[in-house]
Amino acid sequence: MGTGDTEEQSLGSVVWIGIGGAVGAVLRHVVSGHIQGQFRLGGFPYGTLAVNVIGCLLIGLFSQVAQRPGRFTSEGVLFLFVGMLGAFTTFSTFGKETVDLLQSGRTVAALANVGIHVVAGLAAVGGGYELGRFLQW
Repeated sequence: MGTGDTEEQSLGSVVWIGIGGAVGAVLRHVVSGHIQGQFRLGGFPYGTLAVNVIGCLLIGLFSQVAQRPGRFTSEGVLFLFVGMLGAFTTFSTFGKETVDLLQSGRTVAALANVGIHVVAGLAAVGGGYELGRFLQW
């Protein structure tokens, strides 16, 4: 493999990640906004919680699928895992919103936000794996 092949492969990888990232970012905006609009109780970040749990479920499901040979190309893995799911989940937003809750004196809400994200996220990843096994993808 010559140098040109490596550069071409890197450019291709970046393109797939970028396309996936664009899709994931738009999906995050739509899903998070919709969920947050449905639950207007006490300013809790339900939209962020929803996309993080959904993202954890999807990464668990697709990780299970990816374990079977031939299910994903290397480009598909980059598009889905690095690009789309990387942009869809919003852990940095989660951090900011938790700090905002703390700074506004809402310590219980901040701790609940952290606890729910961690427990529900881990449960969703495990559930995604089990769903992938059940569906035999």
